[in-house]
Amino acid sequence: MGQTINAIVATETADGVRGELQQLDTTELPENDVLVDVAYSTVNYKDALAVSGKGKICRSLPMVCGIDLAGTVTESSAPAFAPGDQVLVNGWGLSEKHWGGYAQQQRLQPDWLVRVPGSLSLEQCMAIGTAGYTAMLCVHAIQDHGIGADAGPVVVTGATGGVGSIAVMLLSRLGYEVSAVSGKADAADFLTQLGAAEVLPRDELDRKARPLESERWAAAVDSVGSQTLATLLAQTAYGGCVAACGLAGGIDLPGTVMPFILRGVTLAGIDSVMAPADKRQRAWDALAELIDKDKLREVYTVEPLARVPELAGELLAGRVKGRIVIDVNA
Repeated sequence: MGQTINAIVATETADGVRGELQQLDTTELPENDVLVDVAYSTVNYKDALAVSGKGKICRSLPMVCGIDLAGTVTESSAPAFAPGDQVLVNGWGLSEKHWGGYAQQQRLQPDWLVRVPGSLSLEQCMAIGTAGYTAMLCVHAIQDHGIGADAGPVVVTGATGGVGSIAVMLLSRLGYEVSAVSGKADAADFLTQLGAAEVLPRDELDRKARPLESERWAAAVDSVGSQTLATLLAQTAYGGCVAACGLAGGIDLPGTVMPFILRGVTLAGIDSVMAPADKRQRAWDALAELIDKDKLREVYTVEPLARVPELAGELLAGRVKGRIVIDVNA
């Protein structure tokens, strides 16, 4: 017998797949090369789908949920990592194919691990989490496309969410003029404090668009998809770039090819789950440099592991603003 640990485990119940607080023996952990004492995880949209059973996220059961984690290596047979190293993991199929971060300990493959930049704490890493890491990948896509801060306004949809709020912070810090889009009526002060130059209502973009509309945006970060993304594309300026990373509004894209062939607009797909190690480390090193830690503290709360199922429901109901950090040991 090993040590008993707490975890949120998805299993088949009478009401379908549900994630609930359970106790595990550490001998049940996967046979991977690096053992990590987990300190923090997060609640993302994908986590909420997995824990609630409202999305077919877990491909096998039982499954320890949680797509993010940050902690300290305690055992390692991998030469690249040693006990005492602080590491984080985003994606790589955690909570889908592999046991994830909602556990006090986890065994992981060394290829999944990113070294925590020295200027960030474990708590701050999970305040940023997959959402902030994805936001940074979006910002890098815009920069790598050659769109600088002087090119014109950049719009961020779903701006009060995890990806959106950190994208607003990062773009503002880099000197871009940021327009933030939100469906929350009380979001204006929150988004302005993060650096948004203006706040637009959701229905300004969530509508049927003409094939081409007035050129409005040099670039965009979109976590919504569907009609919002189609409208963004129709409004993006010549040579612009839309970094698409989410589907909160739906998986369809009811648009036309005209923005691509008449304005040379680029739709850049952002994948955070299987992104290669060099992209991940570049993103996290940039986050450590750019994140305003005072502003970051304003966009997240810390909650105990036991509240994850409740918080998943709150997030899916649209009642969460900013980020939720999970203290797995609380």
